[in-house]
Amino acid sequence: MNTIAFFEIQSTNPKREVEFYKSIFGWEATLDTSAPIELYRLETDGLQGAILKRPVDTPPTYQGTNAFTCSIQVDDYDQKEKIIIKNGGQVAMPKFAVPGKCWQGYFLDADHNVFGIFEMDKNAK
Repeated sequence: MNTIAFFEIQSTNPKREVEFYKSIFGWEATLDTSAPIELYRLETDGLQGAILKRPVDTPPTYQGTNAFTCSIQVDDYDQKEKIIIKNGGQVAMPKFAVPGKCWQGYFLDADHNVFGIFEMDKNAK
């Protein structure tokens, strides 16, 4: 109880975001035909999630995030950043150190959803 158990990524083009996140993190997606909107259930190595059709207009770019932003732990931050950029992602906040903990940064997918990645490193400064 009281543990995050499910996440959603909204998109004007869910199929595009399915391919984007699959290319970066290897997540598999299955169309859920029983859902009342276009929704793809995600298979990750942990948390359950979905990519679904955005029900309203996309928020304007360069505004503060009005959402619950998720960060994904990765083995190699720099390598993962290259894959994100190669697949059309954009840097929202460049890599920075959380001293003594990790390297963190934030990105935008094609629909301007913000997500983070981090690499654990007790020597980060």
